[in-house]
Amino acid sequence: MAVKPLEDRVLVKPIEAETKTASGIYLPETAKEKPVKGSVVAVGPGKRLENGKRAEMSVGKGDTVVYGKYAGTEVEIKGEKHLILRESELLGVIEG
Repeated sequence: MAVKPLEDRVLVKPIEAETKTASGIYLPETAKEKPVKGSVVAVGPGKRLENGKRAEMSVGKGDTVVYGKYAGTEVEIKGEKHLILRESELLGVIEG
């Protein structure tokens, strides 16, 4: 099953937070924060403008992005959790 986002939506696979702190302490499941970083799996064609053309997407497949803690809609694809977000819900792209 493949999911192709529509309009200005982006399909993101969350990157799980570390289970161990820098000092070597393991965190239990209840202490973990919700992921706020993810890898872009697919992007839509872009939002349709008033003149009929589509706006160019500012992210692409493979980009690592940062998003709000409670942004987007969770979906399960092939047993893995993904998020579908609007491009405007993305806070930034991690470079490097």
